[in-house]
Amino acid sequence: MSDLKSDAPAEIMQFPCEIAVKAMGKADTDFETIVVEIVRRHAPDLGEGSVSSKPSSKGNYLSVTVRVNAVSRAQMDALYQELSAHKAVAMAL
Repeated sequence: MSDLKSDAPAEIMQFPCEIAVKAMGKADTDFETIVVEIVRRHAPDLGEGSVSSKPSSKGNYLSVTVRVNAVSRAQMDALYQELSAHKAVAMAL
C-alpha cells in the first residue's frame, strides 16, 4: 500500500511549460487586442511571434492563439477564468 492520498488529484502537467491558449470571438471587434491584453495580465513575458490569429471560413469569427510560458496551474486557471468571463469571448480553450 502506498502512503499517497487517493483523493488527491493527480497533476497532469508539469510546470513550467509552454501552453497554447486559444480564444474565439466575433471578428467585428478588436478581438485579438482584447485577448492579448487579458493574457498579458497573467503572462506578461509574451515573446515575439507568440500570437497568431485565424478567421472563420465566413470571416464572422476570429480564433486567437497565444503561446504562454505557464508557471503554475493557478496562473492558468486565473487566465482561463478571466478569458471566459469576458463578453467578447465566445469560447476559450
